[in-house]
Amino acid sequence: MKVTRLSLATLFGTATVVVLSCGEPSPVGVAPPVPPRQALLGTSLLEGGGLLTCSPLAYDSVTATIGPDGGTIRVGPHALAIPAGALALPTTITAVVPSDSVNVVQFQPEGLQFSRDVALTMSYANCNLLGSLAPKYIVHTTDALQILEYLPSVDDLFTGTVTGQLQHFSDYAIAW
Repeated sequence: MKVTRLSLATLFGTATVVVLSCGEPSPVGVAPPVPPRQALLGTSLLEGGGLLTCSPLAYDSVTATIGPDGGTIRVGPHALAIPAGALALPTTITAVVPSDSVNVVQFQPEGLQFSRDVALTMSYANCNLLGSLAPKYIVHTTDALQILEYLPSVDDLFTGTVTGQLQHFSDYAIAW
């Protein structure tokens, strides 16, 4: 019986060494680096990393002029908060929510740069919550809804919204 315990202990110890020795060398106590969020784009839906599927919202378009004092533009269930000092001159801004299976907001003038970050809050109350436990992000997308960049975002599960920090205008959607 002692031989069996010794053999199992030896086998377990050998397996542990083999498992621990696979992979990149790492200093003791230092976790391997986590790949950037963009590296997760090819993962499956169960693992996250894709656009959140939603029931289509009604088309909406809003145009407003925002100046150096800042302001808020609401389009559909979404809001863009522009702080004071983000724009040097009064600027006419158009926000469009197309009726689509992804919650998207398109802003004009395309490429408008801000002196300070602005906050885009998007609702996902109309979305499939398959990924409800996964954090949501505001993402910068192409016109074809390919994800270009994950923005610094805060997901509020209680309100069903996610807020991201924008530095310029483009197309934005919700991903998880």
